[in-house]
Amino acid sequence: MTGVLVRTDDEVYRVDSVWLGPPRATFPWRARYVSYGVGLLAMILVMFVQRRLGIGLDFFSVAWALVITVVVTRFLGQRIDDERPLGQVVALFGHEVRGPRASTATAGGAVRSGHVRTGPSAAPARRRKGRRRGTA
Repeated sequence: MTGVLVRTDDEVYRVDSVWLGPPRATFPWRARYVSYGVGLLAMILVMFVQRRLGIGLDFFSVAWALVITVVVTRFLGQRIDDERPLGQVVALFGHEVRGPRASTATAGGAVRSGHVRTGPSAAPARRRKGRRRGTA
């Protein structure tokens, strides 16, 4: 009995669309085309959030924005491939955010103690003096 090896066309789809730069002047990193777009959008979003938080535009804020952009881009880049493109990842995120959730509301309401008297205690009711039953 001999085994038969069937070659698939998977390696055709595993080719990354990577721009390495002009000859003899390439980037020191490899990044797919989609990573540059995701990085640009992430940088704009991070810097927008920084301005809304009141962080000024100086060297350290731009440096931290760049670091956060690289982390976000690498995180998203690990989830984007030929079988799951960027549009599908964004749509999945939107569905997760807007999806129905189980109700966590409980029946009843807040416990209130307005009907409980908190002043000095009331005097106990006195027994009436009188005849006892069955005695004559």
